[in-house]
Amino acid sequence: MGGFGRALVVAPLLLGVSGCGNGLDPDALVALVAGIAGELRSGEPAPSVDLDTDLARDLGLDSLARMELLARLERAAGASLPDRVLSEAETPRDLLRAFDSIRSAASGSGLDREGTGDRPEPGEGDARDVGRGGSAAGSTRVAPPRRAAFAPDSDAIPAHAETLIEALAWHAAEHPEREHVRLVDESESESVLTYGALLEGARRVAAGLLRSRLTPGRAVAIMLPTGVDYLRCFIGVQLAGGVPLPIYPPARLAQLEDHLRRHERILENAGAEWLVTFDEARRVSRLLAARMAGRCRVATVRELAESGGSGDGAGYVPGPDDVAFLQYTSGSTGQPKGVVLTHRNVLASLDSMARALSATPRDVFVSWLPLYHDLGLIAAWLGSLVYGFPLVLMSPLTFLARPARWLRAIHRHRGTLSGAPNFAFDLCTRRIAGEDLEGIDLSSWRMAFNGAEPVLPDTLHAFAERFAPFGFAPRALAPVYGLAEATLGVAFTPVGRGPLVERIERDALERERRAVPAKATDENALTTISSGVPIPGFEVRTVDDGGRETPERTEGRLQFRGPSTTSGYYRDRAATAALFDGDWLESGDLAYLAGGELFVTGRVKDVVIRAGRNLYPYDYELAAGDTDGVRRGCVALFAARARGGAAAGTERLVAVAETRETDPGRQAEIRGDLERLAEERLGQPLDEVVLAPPHTVLKTSSGKIRRRAMAELYESGELGARPAASRPLWLRLARLAAGGAGPALRRSAGRFGEIAWAGWVWGALALVGTVPALAAIAARRPRFGFACARAVGRTVFRLAGVRLTVEGAEHLPRGGACVMASNHTSYLDGLVLAAALPRPVRFVAKAELRDYPLARWFLDGLGTLYVDRFDVARSVAHAGGLSGALHAGEGILIFAEGTLHRMPGLLPFQTGGFMAAVEAEAAVVPVILRGTRSLMRDGTWFPRRVPIHVRIGPPISPPPASEPDGADGSDAGERSRWSRAVQLRDAARAWMLAHCGEPDLANRNPLRDLIERRTGTGS
Repeated sequence: MGGFGRALVVAPLLLGVSGCGNGLDPDALVALVAGIAGELRSGEPAPSVDLDTDLARDLGLDSLARMELLARLERAAGASLPDRVLSEAETPRDLLRAFDSIRSAASGSGLDREGTGDRPEPGEGDARDVGRGGSAAGSTRVAPPRRAAFAPDSDAIPAHAETLIEALAWHAAEHPEREHVRLVDESESESVLTYGALLEGARRVAAGLLRSRLTPGRAVAIMLPTGVDYLRCFIGVQLAGGVPLPIYPPARLAQLEDHLRRHERILENAGAEWLVTFDEARRVSRLLAARMAGRCRVATVRELAESGGSGDGAGYVPGPDDVAFLQYTSGSTGQPKGVVLTHRNVLASLDSMARALSATPRDVFVSWLPLYHDLGLIAAWLGSLVYGFPLVLMSPLTFLARPARWLRAIHRHRGTLSGAPNFAFDLCTRRIAGEDLEGIDLSSWRMAFNGAEPVLPDTLHAFAERFAPFGFAPRALAPVYGLAEATLGVAFTPVGRGPLVERIERDALERERRAVPAKATDENALTTISSGVPIPGFEVRTVDDGGRETPERTEGRLQFRGPSTTSGYYRDRAATAALFDGDWLESGDLAYLAGGELFVTGRVKDVVIRAGRNLYPYDYELAAGDTDGVRRGCVALFAARARGGAAAGTERLVAVAETRETDPGRQAEIRGDLERLAEERLGQPLDEVVLAPPHTVLKTSSGKIRRRAMAELYESGELGARPAASRPLWLRLARLAAGGAGPALRRSAGRFGEIAWAGWVWGALALVGTVPALAAIAARRPRFGFACARAVGRTVFRLAGVRLTVEGAEHLPRGGACVMASNHTSYLDGLVLAAALPRPVRFVAKAELRDYPLARWFLDGLGTLYVDRFDVARSVAHAGGLSGALHAGEGILIFAEGTLHRMPGLLPFQTGGFMAAVEAEAAVVPVILRGTRSLMRDGTWFPRRVPIHVRIGPPISPPPASEPDGADGSDAGERSRWSRAVQLRDAARAWMLAHCGEPDLANRNPLRDLIERRTGTGS
């Protein structure tokens, strides 16, 4: 028996019923709501429900589902509710109050509405009281946060926390001795930090900063290694009203000067007032602070904690829009910029990522990622801080010294979540000896995410093959994409799916920016790997040089938007202005989209354009690293201005490769190998190869090549010069000019052609469509109107040169009642379907279109049926109109998702059309549209020329009734109709998902968000 069936059995035992109702038992009410929500999810795990769960936002109950819920509750309670409850009730608590009001009116008891448990229990407080001291006597007790909606068990999370401080305070109040972080040192000894101990230590640091008169809102730089001091300092700065600024300690003395120069600029930009460091780095820290124009004081965590005493009275109360910390970008393509991240940003990002990962407090995260980098700071530590899963943490040096420690920690603690940049997976494959793996079991590792640098398919394949005998599941490998400007995550590989790899034609991408699948025999193909699909709340797109959105499989600048995006760069208006394109943010990356998957191809500023080709440095650098005598991962390819002489100012293609070879003859061989490789891989000669000693190639803190910085070093003459090139300068310049002129002209002609074609489409639609539209309005005969729309659609697509193909037309019944259910991808879907369908249908449209007279007249001429998306009562009444049309033997066409979504993917389906099909015993015919999203995407009126394909599936009949419907409207009949509608909906959606070529977005609900904005019911 399913969860809902059990709820029906136990409900009579829990509900007080007599006369007009004795009210509802809260537990039974929650069970009934959870049951119907679970039934809607068709076998997926039942959602967590409590009295404050939002019926629409959290459970996705549409109007018909809410009506079904209320009907069952009324039958169980023996009481009827006012009609307004259907649309006004937002949570189970609202329903409980409604039933209590009925009981109160009947008994005359006048029960107060606040008697249902809204008031805090004695002793409860608000998380914003943290750090204010307790009583007048100076008690240090931490006040509990606002009451959470979850019981304080192992799965409890601070659901209502609005800041990181509130989240920590919730955990410290609910379970202060619960393990938060387990630190692993180089000897693999372990120590545990609890939530209570973290908050207590942070308050001591905060007190020390406050006693030293830290200016509120000023940055405090944290240059500490991984450890308890770092964690306490980060939270302590927030409690003191400062803004944490994570920076990394110098890794090597050889690059100390570069380290100081880079961080001097960061500290100046941030206006840092303090630099918190450790004893071994104190001298470097003082030197760094002394170079700043303003005063920057240096201290250790121990000094601050000792000066703060017990921490009594220490505590600033941040709000959700206060800056949580500054995350400076890696600076791989320029100077680092401080990304402003608020508490609201961080919590929204963690929510999106947790949903994408299906993360719960029962997960175990194992990490060696540095805490100054967003992947280690946000995903690992702050994720643990909020969601309550234990974090097993070691320093990067502990991992790098012996990579097996990472895998042993996953084995020992049954880690479920862990990840790293690509080099770490390669390091484990190559460096871990067999004896270090004895007894290791990696079967618990369900999500091994790979990000922060380019992901190599060969690395993933080798890692999966090496560790499969130790229980590692290849499907756990998950390339991901994120960046600081999004707070972190943007796209993740779906859980349990594994990597998706493509081979594409190199020439098509480099010359035409098209990602054309390569033939199996193409030895020069490029291999690309998907970074997954956008995580909940996020959207991505690619745009061309003119800012217009590119079609699928066309490379462009990657842009994104979502709930956790930054407001800009700290104290850098110019960079902030360049970051935004309307409400979209520039990622700085190049990518293409295919089937809803994101394929990143390179950095915008790193791509070198030569002779009309886009050259991708990483592809060459990777191959050059395999050259005998060259240090792997230590090659930089970039364009730079020539130094001095007649060629000064011209652009040169330069490769810098680290080598330990010092023999001139051997170095000449290496140069020759690298030059031949360039001709082979790039189709272009190198202007110069610079062989340099180890540690010359500059990298960011996350290991990315700093190509722009390398170009600056080259232009300053610090990397040395190559002897005069063998080819004359004039010949090389002429070759480049001749090679680049043609592609430039083709790009200009292409942009002009796109604009001209778009104008032609709209002109053709106006010319061809005006008379038929007026005729349809005048005739007001649905069949005639559909014939007019069909003629217009076919003529316009033919004139525009848009290829329209239809598959499966034989599945569509030629007459009689049926419901055609289509996905909804574009404003032009109706016109496409009118042109493609071999029989007339009546479209079902959103009722708000009737607010526009011209649209209303035309749609009425087509016999359009309307559904109200915002008024629940009217929506239910309109659903009855659909049943009437079907009973009259007509065919209707619904867009089952109920709204448009610009991103590829199939959204949740609304239930109304399927309920109408069940009531009329009419078959549902699923229809898939492909190409219309690129033809004219939501949010733009600029069409793009792409082929369109319509696929019509076989009819799906309503499932047989498990119980007699009965004309008397019995409970069994109502349940049967509802269950059949849900089964019919799920069967249609399953077929459409299998054939649409787009990802499953069942966890997204833009229609719900639209309703919340329109009705003001959002949280």
